[in-house]
Amino acid sequence: KHGVGRIDIVENRFVGIKSRGVYETPGGTLLRAAHLDLEGITMDREVKRISEYLASEFARLCYYGFWFAPEMDLIRNSIDFSQRDVTGVVELELYKGNVTIRGRSSPKALYNADLASMDIEGGGDAFDYNPADANGFIRINAVRLKTYAALRAKDEQK
Repeated sequence: KHGVGRIDIVENRFVGIKSRGVYETPGGTLLRAAHLDLEGITMDREVKRISEYLASEFARLCYYGFWFAPEMDLIRNSIDFSQRDVTGVVELELYKGNVTIRGRSSPKALYNADLASMDIEGGGDAFDYNPADANGFIRINAVRLKTYAALRAKDEQK
């Protein structure tokens, strides 16, 4: 009804040939959107980053037919481990080929409104977090950027 999940792509085959494919996966598209959204509130930032790389490698190995390869066992076990806390409910809205996340909740959410808020006094106290600590962090990270800018300015003067 809403045309969700239809893609028209040019693929790079294992043997080096490009081919066109038109795929319709409405259910897969909805599940993927909801699952990725849940990962966003339940997974640690670095675990999420690594699992995104593993997902890409998983897809490549599947596409090339290496389901039973030892590297695939490693990836499947790593992905299983990364998913242990990914649970919850996501509300989706479909309209004219688009999937929009309308809301989400999870008993394993890492998101904490009190901690994330800039408006709640003492919001991070339970986590031993003080927003003023960010000042030093920002200054330390700025050293790299200031060094780069100084080098560029020096190059431009030549």
